[in-house]
Amino acid sequence: MEFTNKRTMLITASLLLVLAITQAIFTALYSAEISFSRQFAWGLEALVFTVLVAFAGAAMVQAKNSQLGWSAIAFSAVLNIVQVSIGLTLFSSFGKVAGAVEGAQPLIGGVVALSFMIYYAAKVLLGLAAVVFGMTSIAKGGKAIGGLTALAGVVAMFANGILITFGRDGFLPSGVAGASGMIATLLLAVCLISLYRKKD
Repeated sequence: MEFTNKRTMLITASLLLVLAITQAIFTALYSAEISFSRQFAWGLEALVFTVLVAFAGAAMVQAKNSQLGWSAIAFSAVLNIVQVSIGLTLFSSFGKVAGAVEGAQPLIGGVVALSFMIYYAAKVLLGLAAVVFGMTSIAKGGKAIGGLTALAGVVAMFANGILITFGRDGFLPSGVAGASGMIATLLLAVCLISLYRKKD
């Protein structure tokens, strides 16, 4: 099977769609206080992000335009792999140390803060990709989906940028930034599928 630019574009869009849907499901389960395996949830995300790096990277070097958007998707996936890996491997370990050793509580706080900083940076990049491909869609006649995707991208960049700049204890709730990134990712996937259908 030859992985043409058109095919890598569709696979990348599909992977983004999977990530947006799974994140929405896991967030809903967490909000409803329904127990689920964090190892499975984050492990699945890490696996999808790993594959996404390869396909978004391939699309970036194959593409004749919109390289900035493909680069943003690829590097957001790299950051998300790091962020999810920190959650899977360090949260529990540092949490146990913090619980057993007096005065060690700031350790877990620092690890969580690092993970969220990387998470926000990845969402800024996905927001940037949404803006790039949203504008591309508008230029090709897809004003509705392109406009929505670009707008969601701007909101995601702004919200997550605020949390990077002012920290998680600032004036914007972390959940708002996460939700804006998830919506931008979902619309980005739909926008890419729309562009795929228009591609020669």
